[in-house]
Amino acid sequence: MSASIQWRKSSFSGGDGPECVELARRADTTLIRESDDPHVVVSTTPMRLAAFITAVKAGDFDHLTR
Repeated sequence: MSASIQWRKSSFSGGDGPECVELARRADTTLIRESDDPHVVVSTTPMRLAAFITAVKAGDFDHLTR
């Protein structure tokens, strides 16, 4: 990944520790990574990310955390 990408940390991430989710935009792609392993990057479209966030907020994945 290029050093010119501007990563933003989630406000819900663990403060200044390594447990941070970071996102960035590059053209029509949204990039997602964990700060403790910054070389592993997942990419998706903004529309798919929005659908995922909507499903998380609706509790569609709550059963996976029990």
